[in-house]
Amino acid sequence: MSRRSKSSGRWLQEHFTDPFVQRARTEGWRSRAVFKLEEIDRREKLLKPGQLCLDLGAAPGAWSQYARRRVGRTGRVVATDMLPMEALEGVEFIQGDLREEQVANLILALLPQRPVDVVLSDMAPNLSGLDVIDQPRSAYLAELALDMSERVLKRGGSALIKVFQGAGFQELVSSARGRFAKVKLAKPTASRARSPEMYLLAKDFLLV
Repeated sequence: MSRRSKSSGRWLQEHFTDPFVQRARTEGWRSRAVFKLEEIDRREKLLKPGQLCLDLGAAPGAWSQYARRRVGRTGRVVATDMLPMEALEGVEFIQGDLREEQVANLILALLPQRPVDVVLSDMAPNLSGLDVIDQPRSAYLAELALDMSERVLKRGGSALIKVFQGAGFQELVSSARGRFAKVKLAKPTASRARSPEMYLLAKDFLLV
Protein backbone atom coordinates (compact mmCIF):
# COMPACT_ATOMS: atom_id res chain seq x y z
CA MET A 1 0.00 0.00 0.00
CA SER A 2 1.35 3.43 -0.90
CA ARG A 3 2.13 6.11 1.64
CA ARG A 4 -0.63 8.25 0.18
CA SER A 5 -3.16 5.45 0.58
CA LYS A 6 -2.16 4.92 4.20
CA SER A 7 -2.52 8.64 4.86
CA SER A 8 -5.94 8.70 3.21
CA GLY A 9 -7.01 5.70 5.25
CA ARG A 10 -5.98 7.33 8.50
CA TRP A 11 -7.82 10.51 7.54
CA LEU A 12 -11.01 8.61 6.73
CA GLN A 13 -10.85 6.67 9.98
CA GLU A 14 -10.28 9.85 11.97
CA HIS A 15 -13.02 11.66 10.09
CA PHE A 16 -15.73 9.08 10.66
CA THR A 17 -14.87 8.61 14.34
CA ASP A 18 -14.62 12.36 14.96
CA PRO A 19 -17.24 13.34 17.58
CA PHE A 20 -17.79 16.69 15.84
CA VAL A 21 -18.53 14.93 12.54
CA GLN A 22 -20.99 12.65 14.31
CA ARG A 23 -22.60 15.54 16.15
CA ALA A 24 -22.95 17.55 12.92
CA ARG A 25 -24.79 14.66 11.29
CA THR A 26 -27.06 14.17 14.27
CA GLU A 27 -27.95 17.86 14.48
CA GLY A 28 -28.33 18.39 10.74
CA TRP A 29 -25.37 20.67 10.10
CA ARG A 30 -23.56 20.51 6.77
CA SER A 31 -20.10 20.11 8.27
CA ARG A 32 -18.21 19.91 11.56
CA ALA A 33 -16.87 23.42 10.90
CA VAL A 34 -20.05 24.84 12.39
CA PHE A 35 -18.79 24.09 15.89
CA LYS A 36 -15.77 26.34 15.38
CA LEU A 37 -18.05 29.27 14.64
CA GLU A 38 -20.51 28.32 17.36
CA GLU A 39 -17.83 28.30 20.06
CA ILE A 40 -16.41 31.67 19.03
CA ASP A 41 -19.86 33.20 18.67
CA ARG A 42 -20.97 31.90 22.05
CA ARG A 43 -17.91 33.43 23.69
CA GLU A 44 -17.71 36.68 21.72
CA LYS A 45 -21.41 37.34 20.94
CA LEU A 46 -20.50 37.94 17.32
CA LEU A 47 -23.83 37.30 15.59
CA LYS A 48 -27.12 38.91 16.64
CA PRO A 49 -30.71 39.05 15.38
CA GLY A 50 -31.28 41.52 12.56
CA GLN A 51 -27.69 41.63 11.35
CA LEU A 52 -26.41 41.37 7.78
CA CYS A 53 -23.69 38.73 7.44
CA LEU A 54 -21.35 38.02 4.52
CA ASP A 55 -19.97 34.46 4.47
CA LEU A 56 -16.86 33.99 2.29
CA GLY A 57 -15.82 30.48 1.26
CA ALA A 58 -19.20 29.26 2.40
CA ALA A 59 -19.53 25.79 0.82
CA PRO A 60 -20.81 23.35 1.92
CA GLY A 61 -22.77 25.86 3.98
CA ALA A 62 -22.50 25.07 7.69
CA TRP A 63 -21.44 28.60 8.65
CA SER A 64 -24.25 30.09 6.56
CA GLN A 65 -26.69 27.68 8.23
CA TYR A 66 -25.57 28.85 11.64
CA ALA A 67 -25.50 32.53 10.70
CA ARG A 68 -29.00 32.32 9.24
CA ARG A 69 -30.27 30.87 12.49
CA ARG A 70 -28.54 33.55 14.58
CA VAL A 71 -29.55 36.64 12.56
CA GLY A 72 -33.12 35.41 12.32
CA ARG A 73 -35.88 36.46 9.95
CA THR A 74 -35.06 40.13 10.32
CA GLY A 75 -31.44 39.53 9.35
CA ARG A 76 -29.78 38.66 6.05
CA VAL A 77 -27.02 36.25 4.98
CA VAL A 78 -25.11 36.60 1.71
CA ALA A 79 -22.71 33.74 0.91
CA THR A 80 -20.15 33.06 -1.79
CA ASP A 81 -17.81 30.28 -2.86
CA MET A 82 -16.09 29.12 -6.02
CA LEU A 83 -17.67 25.71 -5.39
CA PRO A 84 -21.39 25.06 -5.79
CA MET A 85 -23.49 25.07 -2.64
CA GLU A 86 -26.86 23.45 -2.17
CA ALA A 87 -29.50 26.12 -1.61
CA LEU A 88 -30.23 27.22 1.94
CA GLU A 89 -33.49 28.93 2.79
CA GLY A 90 -32.89 32.58 3.55
CA VAL A 91 -29.31 32.62 2.20
CA GLU A 92 -28.38 34.51 -0.97
CA PHE A 93 -25.57 32.65 -2.74
CA ILE A 94 -23.10 33.82 -5.40
CA GLN A 95 -20.91 31.15 -6.98
CA GLY A 96 -17.58 32.43 -8.20
CA ASP A 97 -13.91 32.97 -7.42
CA LEU A 98 -13.49 35.92 -5.06
CA ARG A 99 -10.04 36.50 -6.55
CA GLU A 100 -11.79 37.73 -9.71
CA GLU A 101 -12.91 41.36 -9.61
CA GLN A 102 -16.07 40.48 -11.51
CA VAL A 103 -17.18 38.23 -8.64
CA ALA A 104 -16.24 40.83 -6.04
CA ASN A 105 -18.35 43.35 -7.95
CA LEU A 106 -21.36 41.02 -7.89
CA ILE A 107 -21.06 40.82 -4.13
CA LEU A 108 -20.66 44.56 -3.77
CA ALA A 109 -23.75 45.11 -5.94
CA LEU A 110 -25.78 43.17 -3.36
CA LEU A 111 -24.24 45.16 -0.52
CA PRO A 112 -24.34 48.86 -1.38
CA GLN A 113 -23.36 51.57 1.09
CA ARG A 114 -21.43 49.37 3.54
CA PRO A 115 -24.35 47.61 5.25
CA VAL A 116 -22.54 44.52 6.59
CA ASP A 117 -22.34 43.86 10.33
CA VAL A 118 -20.22 40.69 10.21
CA VAL A 119 -17.90 39.13 7.64
CA LEU A 120 -17.12 35.45 8.08
CA SER A 121 -14.36 33.66 6.19
CA ASP A 122 -13.48 29.99 6.51
CA MET A 123 -11.62 30.09 3.18
CA ALA A 124 -8.65 27.77 2.75
CA PRO A 125 -6.73 26.60 -0.32
CA ASN A 126 -6.46 23.03 -1.52
CA LEU A 127 -3.44 21.94 0.49
CA SER A 128 -0.45 20.35 -1.21
CA GLY A 129 1.29 19.38 2.03
CA LEU A 130 4.20 21.70 1.25
CA ASP A 131 4.39 24.74 3.54
CA VAL A 132 6.31 26.76 0.97
CA ILE A 133 3.28 26.48 -1.33
CA ASP A 134 0.37 26.26 1.10
CA GLN A 135 1.27 29.13 3.43
CA PRO A 136 1.40 31.88 0.75
CA ARG A 137 -1.92 30.65 -0.66
CA SER A 138 -3.50 30.66 2.78
CA ALA A 139 -2.15 34.11 3.60
CA TYR A 140 -3.46 35.46 0.30
CA LEU A 141 -6.99 34.22 0.99
CA ALA A 142 -6.93 35.73 4.48
CA GLU A 143 -5.75 39.05 3.03
CA LEU A 144 -8.54 38.84 0.44
CA ALA A 145 -11.11 38.36 3.21
CA LEU A 146 -9.65 41.26 5.18
CA ASP A 147 -9.76 43.51 2.12
CA MET A 148 -13.36 42.56 1.37
CA SER A 149 -14.23 43.29 5.00
CA GLU A 150 -12.82 46.77 4.56
CA ARG A 151 -15.02 47.30 1.50
CA VAL A 152 -18.35 46.18 2.98
CA LEU A 153 -18.34 46.55 6.78
CA LYS A 154 -20.19 49.34 8.49
CA ARG A 155 -18.45 51.29 11.23
CA GLY A 156 -18.16 49.07 14.29
CA GLY A 157 -18.55 45.87 12.25
CA SER A 158 -16.66 42.63 12.87
CA ALA A 159 -14.76 40.02 10.88
CA LEU A 160 -13.86 36.41 11.68
CA ILE A 161 -11.20 35.08 9.32
CA LYS A 162 -9.40 31.75 9.13
CA VAL A 163 -5.62 32.23 9.23
CA PHE A 164 -2.65 29.87 9.29
CA GLN A 165 0.44 30.37 11.40
CA GLY A 166 3.55 30.79 9.28
CA ALA A 167 5.05 33.26 6.83
CA GLY A 168 2.95 36.42 6.57
CA PHE A 169 0.92 35.64 9.69
CA GLN A 170 2.20 38.49 11.85
CA GLU A 171 1.89 40.95 8.97
CA LEU A 172 -1.76 39.99 8.54
CA VAL A 173 -2.48 40.47 12.25
CA SER A 174 -0.76 43.87 12.16
CA SER A 175 -2.83 44.87 9.13
CA ALA A 176 -6.03 43.94 10.96
CA ARG A 177 -4.98 46.00 13.96
CA GLY A 178 -4.69 49.02 11.70
CA ARG A 179 -8.32 48.62 10.63
CA PHE A 180 -10.10 47.42 13.77
CA ALA A 181 -10.09 48.62 17.37
CA LYS A 182 -9.98 45.08 18.81
CA VAL A 183 -8.11 42.10 17.35
CA LYS A 184 -7.56 38.69 18.93
CA LEU A 185 -6.79 35.14 17.87
CA ALA A 186 -8.82 32.07 18.71
CA LYS A 187 -8.37 28.32 18.24
CA PRO A 188 -11.72 26.65 18.93
CA THR A 189 -11.95 23.15 20.30
CA ALA A 190 -13.21 21.77 16.97
CA SER A 191 -9.97 22.84 15.26
CA ARG A 192 -7.73 19.81 15.20
CA ALA A 193 -4.71 20.20 17.47
CA ARG A 194 -2.20 19.40 14.72
CA SER A 195 -3.68 21.98 12.35
CA PRO A 196 -1.93 25.36 12.10
CA GLU A 197 -5.28 27.06 11.57
CA MET A 198 -6.50 29.78 13.88
CA TYR A 199 -9.21 32.39 13.60
CA LEU A 200 -8.55 36.10 13.59
CA LEU A 201 -11.38 37.95 15.28
CA ALA A 202 -11.44 41.65 14.47
CA LYS A 203 -14.11 43.85 16.09
CA ASP A 204 -15.12 47.52 15.93
CA PHE A 205 -14.15 48.34 12.35
CA LEU A 206 -12.61 51.80 12.06
CA LEU A 207 -14.35 53.34 9.03
CA VAL A 208 -12.30 56.28 7.74
